[in-house]
Amino acid sequence: MKHVAIVGIENSHAEEIIRYLNAPDRSGVGARVIALVAGESERTHELAALGGVERIVTDATELMGEIDALIVTSRDGALHRSLAVPFLEAGTPVWVDKPLAASVADARETVAAARRGGALLTSSSALRWVSDTDAVVAGSSSTGELQTLTVTGPADASSEYSGIFFYGIHITDVAQRLVPGAPEEIDVQPLRNGLVARYRVDGILVTLEFVRPEGDARVPFRATVVGRHGVVSRDIVLGHDYVQPGVDAFVRMLETGVEPIPEEQMIAPIVVLEAVSRFATVRS
Repeated sequence: MKHVAIVGIENSHAEEIIRYLNAPDRSGVGARVIALVAGESERTHELAALGGVERIVTDATELMGEIDALIVTSRDGALHRSLAVPFLEAGTPVWVDKPLAASVADARETVAAARRGGALLTSSSALRWVSDTDAVVAGSSSTGELQTLTVTGPADASSEYSGIFFYGIHITDVAQRLVPGAPEEIDVQPLRNGLVARYRVDGILVTLEFVRPEGDARVPFRATVVGRHGVVSRDIVLGHDYVQPGVDAFVRMLETGVEPIPEEQMIAPIVVLEAVSRFATVRS
């Protein structure tokens, strides 16, 4: 049983991770949350009670050497590097919940820290792992030589959590799952209520449509793959258990010692989002 701590509990993902890993019928899952890095707030004690978590600390470094892995779930990607790097350099595996970082420099330094410490590192959007994304991947195998990919979804460049990085990571990470590789010739243009980014990977045109939400109404996530012999287009729906496949990928990493996502696929979405963020900043 791997002992895991969570830092950054304001994200709803923290609750879902604890609910999943620490459920009474999950004793054989291979990992359990045993500590929270948080202040003495009502939410802290609610989460601790939910998962039977007895250890609460205010500074993650208090847990150095006492845990087998760290999960970083802070909403603001700008905080992720400082939270993850000390543990990675010490050889402790880390799962940085989306996004890996809010700048390419921080993303590369986080990966570099993992290599210096010989530590396992993973980071992704939960959308990468859900069944609808799996279905698009499976369907694209019958469309012939891939021509274009379009991924659409809600994202707000004015979010208080590092702008486009907070929700835009879902769109860019799904794109990496479907068309992995370094983005080339990134071009960003305005929409009436959002932004669109286009780039190429090995000649394949990838279009990402970031649509600014209006109130409680949200544009659904959707991926459309166009091949020479056909088209696959599907909404990517987040069910009540949408966090669980990503948790499973993290636990498998701890069990096998194999990172589920190549480092270039963790960095590439941040490269795109940084370009989108620069464009949004100039326009504002």
